[in-house]
Amino acid sequence: MFHNFKTAAVIFLSFISILYSQTVYSQHEENKVEEAEEKFNPGEMIMEHVGDAYSWHIMTIGEHHVEIPLPVILYSKKSGFHVFMSSEFHHGHDSYEGFKIAEGKNNPLKGKIVEIIDGKEVRPFDFSITKNTLSLFISSAILIWLFISVAGAYKKQPNKAPKGIQSAMEPLIVFIRDDVAKASIGEKKYMKYLPYLLTVFFFIFLNNLMGLVPIFPGGANLTGNIAVTMVLALFTFVITTFSGNKEYWVHIFNTPGVPWWLKIPVPLMPLVEFSGIFIKPFVLMVRLFANILAGHIVALGFFSLIFIFGAAYGVAAGYGGAVFSVAFTVFLGLLELLVAFIQAYVFTLLSALYFGMATEEHH
Repeated sequence: MFHNFKTAAVIFLSFISILYSQTVYSQHEENKVEEAEEKFNPGEMIMEHVGDAYSWHIMTIGEHHVEIPLPVILYSKKSGFHVFMSSEFHHGHDSYEGFKIAEGKNNPLKGKIVEIIDGKEVRPFDFSITKNTLSLFISSAILIWLFISVAGAYKKQPNKAPKGIQSAMEPLIVFIRDDVAKASIGEKKYMKYLPYLLTVFFFIFLNNLMGLVPIFPGGANLTGNIAVTMVLALFTFVITTFSGNKEYWVHIFNTPGVPWWLKIPVPLMPLVEFSGIFIKPFVLMVRLFANILAGHIVALGFFSLIFIFGAAYGVAAGYGGAVFSVAFTVFLGLLELLVAFIQAYVFTLLSALYFGMATEEHH
């Protein structure tokens, strides 16, 4: 249902954007269209919000941007290490110490820090603390504080009913333990994998929620970044691969119950099973990335409709569209709260199922 709603929303927004372009073109001269595009570009605004950045944007007051500058740490083969704050770039218009933020619509390095060497833009080794990196540190610190606090409370009052944060955390922990880890892996081996499953569930769930909060320290699109989901999927892949027992590998390369002519001379089924080793974590990576990213894009798209209608039909249409856009955005926000939990649960459940398949004994 959630996938169908998001798909329909994306199609609807695309239709509105096309209609807007045709209307503006027919009602205004070409120079006025270009002027309207310069004032507000929905695609550029959306991509800036869902992408990573070298500073944390807070708000815009007139033409001034209120941002939190972040540390830029670069290593150039030509000039060595450079450490400075991102505010030195003045929003990307100036260079600093030979570095600048690449610009240009068709530039594959757009938004990245580059240095000019022999007239060409070259990427240095970039260890900067970007917006997503800082969000990762913040969410990790919150999780560490949260679990240490809960564990300390249980040690102090081992035989008493949970209170406060304990009462909120315990149902989720018990749910992951009993309905995910124990049910998927088995009672004998689930404890070995429970720490990882709890960590990945709360990490994804917390960052999904923080991504829905539009103000600092929320608003970063961490779980909608494919590099982050790739690392999470890679952890699951490595644990599954090294946990695989003899029966697991036999099932892959000599699948029982499969006719011999599908195994030799062309090992069709072994190839299919072997490719599944890599397809499973790939699906984990793409599912989480695509669902979270799509939610942010659709929400920002509804906000963009306010300015699109205002530019096409006047200020009154913009205010009228605001009622429609805000209503749909609130509804989508409530839906995303549920999606935040579902995506964390699905990633954790599939990881547990892969661990269970890798450690299953022969019956």
